[in-house]
Amino acid sequence: MTSFTDHFAPVAADYGRHRPGYPPALFAWLASLVPHQALAWDCATGTGQAARGLAEHFQRVLATDASNAQIRAAEALPGVDYRVAPATECPADDGSVALITVAQALHWFNGDPFHRELRRVLSPGGLLAAGSYGRLETGVPELDTLLRALHDEILGPWWPSERRHVLNGYRDLALPFEPLETPDFAMHCHWNLPQLLGYLGTWSAVARCREATGQDPLADLAAALAARWGDPAQPRTVRWPLSLRVTRAPGAPAHA
Repeated sequence: MTSFTDHFAPVAADYGRHRPGYPPALFAWLASLVPHQALAWDCATGTGQAARGLAEHFQRVLATDASNAQIRAAEALPGVDYRVAPATECPADDGSVALITVAQALHWFNGDPFHRELRRVLSPGGLLAAGSYGRLETGVPELDTLLRALHDEILGPWWPSERRHVLNGYRDLALPFEPLETPDFAMHCHWNLPQLLGYLGTWSAVARCREATGQDPLADLAAALAARWGDPAQPRTVRWPLSLRVTRAPGAPAHA
């Protein structure tokens, strides 16, 4: 990993409350392809959004993050062992991990050192699964226009440069091993307006803008969204297409 900058420490507690979860079908599919269900490693777990889904299928989930603030804010879950550790220092034995997941975090890594570590800990035939989600959509054109303007224009100067990898689905990031074909997955939440605004407040660009300017980029947006949302307590479906890249380490059995 490059020198670690904790973009999310100021919003770690909100991150745990407001970040969306991943579809259960994703973890069921991944678990069906691995050589065993003894151990999964959720690398850069944040506050455990992916670890929660992995715990349904694996005896033990090792959930690590370089951010102490994120780990402190993570939800305690049976079978999930949270540790503060960078992506290059997995506290697992050689060849012991059946599945490594990196959810919405691969763009922060320095590839080669992380690749060496995943080669060390992956079991023969084990999987690496890296997922990302970018712009959200509600299916309501007036709302989606406002949300896109926030992401692209208002917050444009405040996104870290690595954000480009999230928006292009990690297609420019090299991954080791043989790629697998993946089904289409999407993330869905049914949120009212305060819940949506809570999620937007977890964006790293929002935190950076607030810190640099002393202004809240969500203030005007909240009023504009409210004018088009209707009853703010009314839930609407929020959707994120999920980009997924999965590769398999050498040594896979014919039928995992």
